[in-house]
Amino acid sequence: MCESIFRCKEYFLPAEEEKLRYENHNNDVRDSWYQAFVAPLVNKILINHKAADIWLDFWAGTWPVISYILWQKWFELKLYDPFFHNHHGLLKQKYDFIIACEVIEHFHNPREEFTLLYNLLKPQGKLYLMTDLYNHEVDFSSWYYKNDPTHVFFYTEKSFLWMKDYWQWKSLFQEKKCIIFEK
Repeated sequence: MCESIFRCKEYFLPAEEEKLRYENHNNDVRDSWYQAFVAPLVNKILINHKAADIWLDFWAGTWPVISYILWQKWFELKLYDPFFHNHHGLLKQKYDFIIACEVIEHFHNPREEFTLLYNLLKPQGKLYLMTDLYNHEVDFSSWYYKNDPTHVFFYTEKSFLWMKDYWQWKSLFQEKKCIIFEK
């Protein structure tokens, strides 16, 4: 199977507390450390896409760093976030690519969310993900990533192989924290 780890729903934060936690994240768009952190994903996007492509930053958060970097390179911003950019009309369009950076670990219903993302992409569209992966070498009890109470789903390399087959993605690229699916 996929070897994913899911937090029990009774331990999910209420929506108000979850939003407050996100508001306290320090993801300043001008922070050079954070820009370097997301650079692997940004570089893949810049290699594979042009500014005219239609794209979505899914669960963009309060400070969408990748969107800010791409905006500086003339990419048009399209931000969706259930708490901060709740523009449901964006979920009725089709996209050349979608970004979900440090987001998928927050999905309360991963199957529904990934089905939505798959359906939002045009044929040959790409889904760019970034998350920390769990593997058997990690001591889960001391793993920092699980300590964030808004992180409710933890993925392994096998998770993405399972997802590739389940949604019949054309291709899957995995390199450290960077995952790319092509429809």
